[in-house]
Amino acid sequence: MPEEQIKILVGLGNPGLKYQWTRHNLGFLLIDKLISIHLLKEETKNNLVWWGKIDIAQQEIIVAKPLTFMNLSGEAVKWLNFYFKVLPCQILIIHDDLDLPWGRIKLVKEGGPGGHKGVISIQTSLGTREIPRLKIGIGRPVLESTIDYVLSEFSPKEKEDLDIILNGVLSLIETVLKEGLNKAMSIFNVKNSLLKRVVL
Repeated sequence: MPEEQIKILVGLGNPGLKYQWTRHNLGFLLIDKLISIHLLKEETKNNLVWWGKIDIAQQEIIVAKPLTFMNLSGEAVKWLNFYFKVLPCQILIIHDDLDLPWGRIKLVKEGGPGGHKGVISIQTSLGTREIPRLKIGIGRPVLESTIDYVLSEFSPKEKEDLDIILNGVLSLIETVLKEGLNKAMSIFNVKNSLLKRVVL
């Protein structure tokens, strides 16, 4: 059975300037990077979500950022799922991941949330774990609590790495849209990824 084409890219984060440059907002930063490169053809928002349309790899793709806080992300994604009449497997969720080293990226087609509150909310709202996710590693804190760590701003070194990381993610997304999830997973889900300059 052929895999479904990705139609919507959802970056996770918390709304507001207070959280803009925090580790938990990597999903938002990736969407911002996308719309800085690709012409935003239209955009709109409601009380749950901001979304727009761009062309990538000769396809029209919906990009979105929930306007709820992270632990209610499922409300926004469920609205997108219903409004655009897509399957959960056609929505790619982009988020930070504590269990991956800083800068490592991993693409999955399904699986548990790993304690990520945004992912828990989305999987609960859609009633399935079969939702593709693009995970961007932030590593685990040594001294801080997990909550303080994800809601803290990037360190100066991490800020230097951001362009490399986000450009690597953009390359992965283009591969997903051109060649499908399975092909992209076979290329990018390797220990020495394109981001090895960052994580080694």
